[in-house]
Amino acid sequence: MPDDATPPPVAVPPPVAAPPPESGPKPVDGPALVDPFGRTIRYLRLSVTDRCDLRCVYCMAEQMTFLPKAEVLTLEELDRLGSLFVARGVRQLRITGGEPLVRRNVVRLFERLGRHLDGGGLDELTLTTNGSRLAAFAGPLARAGVRRINVSLDTLDPQTYRALTRGGDVAAVLAGLDVAVAAGLRVKINTVALRGVTERDIDRLIGFCGDRGFDLTLIETMPLGDVAGDRTERYLPLDALRRQIAARWTLDDVADRTGGPARYARIADTGGRLGFITPLTQNFCAGCNRVRVTCTGRLFQCLGRENQADLRAPLRASADDGPLDRAIDAAVTAKPWGHEFVLDADRRTPALSRHMSVTGG
Repeated sequence: MPDDATPPPVAVPPPVAAPPPESGPKPVDGPALVDPFGRTIRYLRLSVTDRCDLRCVYCMAEQMTFLPKAEVLTLEELDRLGSLFVARGVRQLRITGGEPLVRRNVVRLFERLGRHLDGGGLDELTLTTNGSRLAAFAGPLARAGVRRINVSLDTLDPQTYRALTRGGDVAAVLAGLDVAVAAGLRVKINTVALRGVTERDIDRLIGFCGDRGFDLTLIETMPLGDVAGDRTERYLPLDALRRQIAARWTLDDVADRTGGPARYARIADTGGRLGFITPLTQNFCAGCNRVRVTCTGRLFQCLGRENQADLRAPLRASADDGPLDRAIDAAVTAKPWGHEFVLDADRRTPALSRHMSVTGG
């Protein structure tokens, strides 16, 4: 089976001990990564696959063409790349996809990267997942050093979930969340705000997360990739949704930050936190400390721009990290100020042609 194929749900590799530091890639002890606007890069989102076992209507087309294996970085290459970013000052490393848990043997990557925790320069190793495989993977992830996960969940209603994901089973996600909690993982639920769905389901989601001690973060839909339907029909601005929530729940703004772009409020009724990620109505570019690297080794300086740099070529050209380190420097020094997301009735085509799953959702 190729390493980017989808394994059976229970095909979890046995724990593999992380290699001793001397057997891993030798880090370049260089200066911190600082962009042209003085923002220090502390957060890397590293995609391990463009594949997913769901087809969410706002993320993917129903019929997707995925990358050939030769274009995708190996687990060893992903480890080398992630380790180099840690050596340059990245403190938060998030593994993404597509759906990262469909990548064969992906737990081995977490085990290797986990050696940078506990005084190794990395504060946090996390992932974003759709939760469909958590029941099988939560335990191994926790043993590899993961302490917190983000789970994408837009509704608790089985029929709505099946429609939004084009065939997904919300019961599998809920079972996976139970296993994740039992394994000691802290959970944040990510919900994409969708007109006609979120207004109806938000109270139930808030109650669900409050009962379980989960944070809940709402995200405005982003104009990425060619998907079925008119995006303007689904778009729900979070300022409008917040007014609806505040009519029934008591929200108190707090200064909490988790490393990402969310702004948080405390829900007094549940004690839980509610986050708002607003790329369209209130951008967060001024405080951006992130870059994204795709599973093909393309570094995107900004999710909402086409600016990118090829890291795969220097990665594969030499075992010496010097050329790769210089390529990362050049990419960060070209990071733009902010994104160019636009979504309105007069511009119904996506702002960018690539799907979210290609960049790392």
